[in-house]
Amino acid sequence: MGLKSVLTAKIEVKANKDVFHDVFIHKPHHVSTMCPMHIQDCELLEGVFGTVGSKISWTYKHEGKKMISKQIIEAIDEEKQITTFKEFEGDIVNKYENFKATFHIDAKDDTDLVCWTIEYERPNEDLPELISLMEYIVSLVKAVDDHHVNMN
Repeated sequence: MGLKSVLTAKIEVKANKDVFHDVFIHKPHHVSTMCPMHIQDCELLEGVFGTVGSKISWTYKHEGKKMISKQIIEAIDEEKQITTFKEFEGDIVNKYENFKATFHIDAKDDTDLVCWTIEYERPNEDLPELISLMEYIVSLVKAVDDHHVNMN
């Protein structure tokens, strides 16, 4: 049994919150055109974008290295705008175990927040927490937000 970790980030966005749900769930293949410095490719491996059981492959650059993440959409709640992805193959699960990322939208008063939670297990204390990955996700959300704000 590994050392369990949970990291959460809530990022205030200027673009309409529904844009983020649509992009990350139903049109993730558009993210590479919105922020090519972060995501180089998103490919549907199996199923249909935005449906439980679908498999997606991401190619991205993190800490100067080209990385791959293959994920299955584990759960979607359209009403609450919550989606959970489980990585089944890729650079993260080559080192960390049971990696999941949950994406949801939170609206408080006049503020829209894009929220990401990553859960994983480190097999030992020598492996660092995935703080740099969470910083990368925050940067990605901000880049998508900037893209949509600049379009309007």
